[in-house]
Order: sequence, then C-alpha cells, then structure tokens
Amino acid sequence: MNRVHPFTAAGKRPRILIVLHQETSSSGRVGHMLIEAGYDLDIRRPPLGDQLPETLAHHAGVVVFGGPMSANDHHEEFVRRETDWLAVPLKEGKPLLGICLGAQMLVNHLGGHVEGHGEGLVEIGWYPLRATEEGRKLMHWPDMVYQFHREGFSLPKDATLLATADTYPNQAFRYGDNAWGIQFHGELTRMMMQRWVVHGAHRFELPGAQPGRDHLGGRLVWDMHLKRWLAEFLATIFGRPAAG
Repeated sequence: MNRVHPFTAAGKRPRILIVLHQETSSSGRVGHMLIEAGYDLDIRRPPLGDQLPETLAHHAGVVVFGGPMSANDHHEEFVRRETDWLAVPLKEGKPLLGICLGAQMLVNHLGGHVEGHGEGLVEIGWYPLRATEEGRKLMHWPDMVYQFHREGFSLPKDATLLATADTYPNQAFRYGDNAWGIQFHGELTRMMMQRWVVHGAHRFELPGAQPGRDHLGGRLVWDMHLKRWLAEFLATIFGRPAAG
C-alpha cells in the first residue's frame, strides 16, 4: 500500500496531528520519521486543555500516543472527549494510528473493551511478537518489541489482527483501510527510554515486568529491528507527500 498525500497548499508541507498526554511527552522517532518523510507536526495535548480540530480537512492524518492514564478513566473529561473525537478521522477516512493508550481509546470507541490481565500480569520491557498471516502480508515484523502497559484490549468487531503475543494476545490491528492500533512502543529514542526506566522504576515490581537493566540491554539487541519496522509501518499508513 503506497500512500501519496498532496500538499495542503502551494509551498506548504502537509501536517500530521500529534496527540500527546503529558507536558513532557514527545512524539519521539515517530515524529522524526514523519518530518523526514515530508510532514510537519501539529502537536496537541488534550489533558492540558488543547482542543482537537472539528475536522481533519487541513491534516494528512493523526497519531494518538500513549500515557500513564487508562482509557477507562471516564471520570477524566479529556479521556471521554478524545475517545469520542476519534469519530472524526474514522468518518473522514484520514490515516489514524493509535499507540498503546491511543490504540486502547480506539478500541473503546469501536465498541471493544480495555482491561488488565486476569492474573494481574503486565508487559513492561521487551517481549516476543508474532505476526499473523494478514500481518505478514503487509510487512516483516520484529521478533521482539518494547512494551510498557498494564492493560490490553479486545479485537474490535470487523478489525483485522496483525500481530499477537502470549500475555496480551491483541498487539496490532487494522480497522478498515485507514485506522491502525498497536499495543507496543516503537517511538522511543534512547533518551526517552532512559527517562521511562527512571520514572517508571516503581512498576518493575509488578508481575511479569522486567528489571530496568533489561530494558536498556534489550535495546542494544532488538531496537534496530524495531526501528526498521517502524519506518516501514509509518510509510504504509501515511506514505510521503506528493511533490509540490
């Protein structure tokens, strides 16, 4: 699937809407790769009061990132608002990628459910990933991916499962032609991972989590494959803008 998006106006680069959930959050390698591909980033942080656009007519697509909150935190106004807002890209057929929390919000919007593991297990560290037959038709997937979550999601009705794992079986899916969700993280730069390991150290005691040294050690072994996959995945979803 090769996508080509026109420039929004003569001489201007098309924009990708970037939805983040903390003041210090970054789009990481996803943002770097999109800029290198020819896009500008329009960064919004709904928890800090940023509004999401009523239409994506002036955007080429959207990426909704993760965060420490739960997609089930319906008492948080922004969680409800953002989950409902996903109707905009879905209705307009704009490319949509949800990562971790973003994928879980998409699942909730589509009528699925988000919940923790029945035995309390988490995925925090590096874990094996298996592409499904449909996933393998699209691209080559990494054997190991970086995870940082305590909840997983069901596969939405009419969605196609692209990758699976043992603890949380639904790891990546496509809904229709333009909406995608992944449970794991390919966007982390080394600096981002170091920050996550420091600030998230209290979670390494949870059942199934890996110690911090394994997060950084695993990066030396598996990150190059994850980065290569991410570039191909983003190209599949967003493509490159057409030349002006």
